[in-house]
Amino acid sequence: MKPVLLRSLLFVPGNNWRLIESAKRITEADAIILDMEDAVPIDDKETARWFVRDAVRELKDVGHFVIVRVNSVSSNIIEYDLKAVVQKGVDAIMLPKTESKEDVLELESMLMKEEQAKGLEPISIIPLIESARGVLNANEIALASKRVIALAFGAADYLRDLGLNYFTLSQEEYELLFPRVQISLAARNANIYAIDTPYLGLIIDLEGVAREARIARSLGFKGKMCIHPSHVKVINEVFTPSEKEIELARKIVNAYEEAAKRGLGATSVEGRMIDKATYEQAKQLLTIVEMLAKRKTQQRI
Repeated sequence: MKPVLLRSLLFVPGNNWRLIESAKRITEADAIILDMEDAVPIDDKETARWFVRDAVRELKDVGHFVIVRVNSVSSNIIEYDLKAVVQKGVDAIMLPKTESKEDVLELESMLMKEEQAKGLEPISIIPLIESARGVLNANEIALASKRVIALAFGAADYLRDLGLNYFTLSQEEYELLFPRVQISLAARNANIYAIDTPYLGLIIDLEGVAREARIARSLGFKGKMCIHPSHVKVINEVFTPSEKEIELARKIVNAYEEAAKRGLGATSVEGRMIDKATYEQAKQLLTIVEMLAKRKTQQRI
């Protein structure tokens, strides 16, 4: 899988052109999710299709990674969404309420039809897991298609499915521990990214955003969705490697590569044993650093 920055993914309602215009200026967000599902009332779905179709081109012109959240496979309107929005510039389709590999394969089949008709390259898929069934099937969902680049977790619908309430979660969010671990492990097994749920507390509670992002990162998530631009900077800070982490990663890479030249399969750095797995982990971290440096260079041009 080609590495891509997915620390912060900002939802933008597909039926609100004012917010779409604003999203073009939010260059700090790693990805923009043009939402055609929950954020759009049923009477506005067609408007959203027209707006999103035009927005994709405009967002790509300013360098955004563009994701479109279509309606679910079970909605019976997903084909209309895809017919309207599948085009050059769409980096990924987010599939809400994904519960099985069959959901992913059905989306893939519909995508292929549109891509072939329009002469497009394959578009990536991000399944959004929002139910108990989806969580239990996370591994098969992650492995369903080579197009899948990430698994995303939607806590609001998941909690509703269990008869729980987001606003009564414990401070440590123990209620979400199992689904987060399940999704993170499934994503790691498939060598793709795990993306955490948006923070659904008070919009102004930036410490809450940071706390939840730190929980997700500690469980192996690589990024987090958000529903307000003010959350982007906080999320990026949590999921960006610190200077200390970067320095250690460079030491590990240099030490391991020097050891490999001498025919050794392991070495030590600062008193810790370093093997190939540790080396690969350090390389992944430095890849993120390289992508961040490249983005800063592009933004200055």
